[in-house]
Amino acid sequence: APPGITVSPAYLALRGFEGTRGQSVAVPGPAGKVVLALGTGAPGTDDLEALRLAGAALARGAAHAGHTALFAGSLPRGVDPAAAGQALAEGASLAAYRYTTFKSEANGSERARLERVTVVGGDLGLAAGLERGAVLASAVALARDLVNEPPGSLTPTRMAEIATRLAARAGLEVRVYDAAEIDAERLGGLAGVARGSDEEPRLVRLEYTPRRAESSVPTVALVGKGITFDSGGLSLKTADGMMTMKTDMSGAAAVLAAMSVLSRLAVPVRVTGFMPLTENMPGGRAIKPGDVLRARNGKTIEVLNTDAEGRLVLADALSLAVEEGPAAIVDLATLTGAVVVALGRRIAGLMANDDELATRLETSAARAGERLWRLPLPDDYRKDIDSEVADIKNIGGPGSAGSIVAGLFLREFVAEVPWAHLDIAGTARSDTADGYTTKGATGFGVRTLVELLRTYGQPADPSGGAAS
Repeated sequence: APPGITVSPAYLALRGFEGTRGQSVAVPGPAGKVVLALGTGAPGTDDLEALRLAGAALARGAAHAGHTALFAGSLPRGVDPAAAGQALAEGASLAAYRYTTFKSEANGSERARLERVTVVGGDLGLAAGLERGAVLASAVALARDLVNEPPGSLTPTRMAEIATRLAARAGLEVRVYDAAEIDAERLGGLAGVARGSDEEPRLVRLEYTPRRAESSVPTVALVGKGITFDSGGLSLKTADGMMTMKTDMSGAAAVLAAMSVLSRLAVPVRVTGFMPLTENMPGGRAIKPGDVLRARNGKTIEVLNTDAEGRLVLADALSLAVEEGPAAIVDLATLTGAVVVALGRRIAGLMANDDELATRLETSAARAGERLWRLPLPDDYRKDIDSEVADIKNIGGPGSAGSIVAGLFLREFVAEVPWAHLDIAGTARSDTADGYTTKGATGFGVRTLVELLRTYGQPADPSGGAAS
């Protein structure tokens, strides 16, 4: 407890407070003040996640106060101060997130929001971590805002405009390909998916170069699926299946959000970002089951299900990324419902053609508090996407390894470049508020990407240890 404040263990026990992760209880303090006791659980390898949950409990428990103080002397022993500060700031900021843009009047629970936390005690390391955590939380909030925005408002052209404005503020180079340039650049997957919509497609390329970058600095390419609304095309989704399909651009949102803070965090590697943006609609010109598209790298694709469109636009973006010769490529996509069946809504699927890159991502995700589970890419499953009329087809057998088959499809477009694919179909959105996750968009992947890029020059660490 803070100096001068005594908290009775008997009172805490009476209130059922056991100090478990994310638990909190209000305790009467001196001069009419209220002390909020926060649980961090038993010391162990999960201390940073415990601190994120403690920050979230603070934000929820003190929401009606508007402003509160946090005594840093109570942090668990042995935790790096900078990492602790980052975790606390992330947890408190993300739990306080609200999306009220389209509400004419916010209800009481939405108005009740912690606005400011004053941290008492700690050292310069803690302060630096708090600042880093606040920057990361702002990036996640940006991704959440983009995904939560209605699809009639966030069209491909508007998202490209937002990316252009953000790039100017974040020190990024940006190029936007319009519909004519997409055709001229032979981006047949993206152009094909876009045919059924009245909204024009866009492809956004972003580039970050660190200050005083040397020629030996590696480049990491990020690719994010940007289907701003997915009706399924002519392979039409059900009404229920369409209700949350504004979420289908979560991969692109994560890429844009992560890149928006690279300069502020002095990330030491070059980063390029590719965002293929379009709607998938069943208009009169829409691609039909049985049509064949030609991707940027020349491969032909038989489209047997127009609702497997994400892999078509990613094929072009991955091909563009490969042409620039990066050290590694990471793509994020709300790609398959099958990954939700396999891993639920709190764990994303990871597939990779390179063990070291997969280990880096697993380590980065563990540090960031985001959960990944690696799935295989067995070569003998590759025949499932053999086509009778084209190089490959865009689906495998019904009900058979859907996420893996999608990963094998994407692998066809990365050549020999180390590559990893994150299927975030289950984790991009939450139907409940829990810890620092709020209902709606989660911003999943932003923190993992930034952690990967921030530590890319360090040896891969399979232990998932705390970030320094």
